[in-house]
Amino acid sequence: MKIAVMGAGAVGCYYGAMLARAGNDVTLIGRPNHVEAMNRDGLLLDFGASQEYVSVTGDTDAAGVAGAEMILFCVKSTDTIEAGEQIKPFISADTIVLSLQNGVDNAERLSGVLGQPVIPVVVYVATSMGGPGHVKHHGRGELVIGPSAQSQTVVDTLIPAKIPVEVSENAEGALWAKMILNCAYNALSAITQRPYGEVVAGVGIWDVMRNAVDECLAVAKGCGVTVPGDVWGAIEKIADTMPGQFSSTAQDLARGKSSEIDFLNGYIVRKGKELDIPTPTNLALHALTKLQESKGS
Repeated sequence: MKIAVMGAGAVGCYYGAMLARAGNDVTLIGRPNHVEAMNRDGLLLDFGASQEYVSVTGDTDAAGVAGAEMILFCVKSTDTIEAGEQIKPFISADTIVLSLQNGVDNAERLSGVLGQPVIPVVVYVATSMGGPGHVKHHGRGELVIGPSAQSQTVVDTLIPAKIPVEVSENAEGALWAKMILNCAYNALSAITQRPYGEVVAGVGIWDVMRNAVDECLAVAKGCGVTVPGDVWGAIEKIADTMPGQFSSTAQDLARGKSSEIDFLNGYIVRKGKELDIPTPTNLALHALTKLQESKGS
């Protein structure tokens, strides 16, 4: 299949590389130095214990998505509208578009821009960029996608690429579960610039996280969303399964970039105000992260 990845960051590069090594024709849209490295050497897929170069095409222009049968949309939530407008002229009505993004409303916002359905995807993977053309995989990699007429095609494409995928009737709830996990960890990892295992070892941190999660669940209930599974159990497990992982928000701040915190804890704060549900812990985490973010601007 001809596949394009809009947003060649750590998540986009990992899934793009996995799909390319399974024989798909993959084009990644990214920054010039990253694209140059990929076109020169291939994309280095680094599992820690093993590394391999995967043949992909890099492009700096959104026109690179032209002709793609499937698009993995992996830009930051802050860039959803602008990036959607950039690719709109180059896609057709039957192009499968997947939103592999943090937050809970990106697929809806992107669909509004493109004027066609977008499949929401919940991403559970620990990755980081090791440099231009170099993506590091630290753990996991499964996806949960929403149901659609195109879902089976997506599954049939991802499974041979060794990407575990589940089609869920409650994709919205799964997106919220992932966002709540991010609300618990991302800001704390960003503010302290520490990985998850070190963050949770701090005095009182579990209580802070529990308060943030309780607020998120209250807001989810107020929005009429059923959050599946044992949310707190999943949050505790992250510290064990990814102790060395820095949150994407921490990685953004370390590079002096703006983060997605407005679409995580900030989203909870905004919704809480609309619903008259107090969210003091999320407010504090959002405000402190924005303060740290301003140091890099």
